[in-house]
Amino acid sequence: MVFPSLTAAYGAVLALLFAGLSGWVMARRLSANVLHGDGGDAVLLHRSRAQANFAEYVPLILLLVGLLEAHGASRALVHGLLLVLLVGRVLHPFGMTAPANSPRQYACRGGGILATVAVLIVAALVLLLRLA
Repeated sequence: MVFPSLTAAYGAVLALLFAGLSGWVMARRLSANVLHGDGGDAVLLHRSRAQANFAEYVPLILLLVGLLEAHGASRALVHGLLLVLLVGRVLHPFGMTAPANSPRQYACRGGGILATVAVLIVAALVLLLRLA
């Protein structure tokens, strides 16, 4: 078994991004004086959902891609999947704070989640094919 070093490196970068999202949420909590939930604050709700969406998808995808890498998948495939994931996760919060139905919302939020789900599906399918 190969140590998944590319996945580990991207995981570290994604962890820093998650820390940034967490700080973004905490800053709004402090400025809006909201300790629990969203307090009816739309900005806090959007920031919290961007952070939660990250937490919902990224760990599973890192696990799947790490298993692919450990199972001997090409560096190009692993790098490509993780690069698309990183771009998607950077775009998504910008879309979450965009005005409703704006081009930025569609491009960033929509593009970010589509990229994320595409990586999830491709990683899962490739892993299943490799194990068949």
